[in-house]
Amino acid sequence: MQRPSRNLFPRWMLIFALSALLAACGFHLRGSANLPFKSIYLGSATGTPLGVELKRNIQAGGQTIVLPKADGAEAIMDVISQKQEKTILTLNSQGQVREYMLYYRFTFRLLDAQKKVLMPETQITLKRDISYSQSEELSKVAEEALLYRDMQSDLVQQILRRFGALKPIATTDTAPVVSPETNTDSTPDTSGTLATPNVPGNTQPTPAK
Repeated sequence: MQRPSRNLFPRWMLIFALSALLAACGFHLRGSANLPFKSIYLGSATGTPLGVELKRNIQAGGQTIVLPKADGAEAIMDVISQKQEKTILTLNSQGQVREYMLYYRFTFRLLDAQKKVLMPETQITLKRDISYSQSEELSKVAEEALLYRDMQSDLVQQILRRFGALKPIATTDTAPVVSPETNTDSTPDTSGTLATPNVPGNTQPTPAK
């Protein structure tokens, strides 16, 4: 009964390995990301496998760069939590595990340079089921790692779709621009005749005709 599954294993293993290789090379059928900001900092995801793949996808579009620090970034991804979990899905008649359910949960929000919220706290949950057999434990460990890798690639695409749905970030300064001809300090203008301020209770008497 176990022989057919051993024969089929190399075939689907090759498919998973090929898909992972294509993702690592930056090959994406769904196209590059078109984001509404010119630069982004990935927060605590920087340098992680997720952050590396996310950075590669973002910069593939050629319009947005990923910065190593928050300084100068138009958008900042604040990673709240990132978890990989495994729970029992089904048991066989002997009470042994037959299937597991794998979960990948990622919670984040997006801020602008002034730490204002561009995207509120958002959780993305992905799941995959995996069969289990004690006789194929080593191969199942490899399969589990590939499924998590596949969920990571799916997660990257979902994050990018959410980023792409945002409105463009305004790049113009909101602070008032001071014209060189405008005197904004409290120094009185002595170039002309000073006008007498009209202070209540201090009116000048009208000369008699």
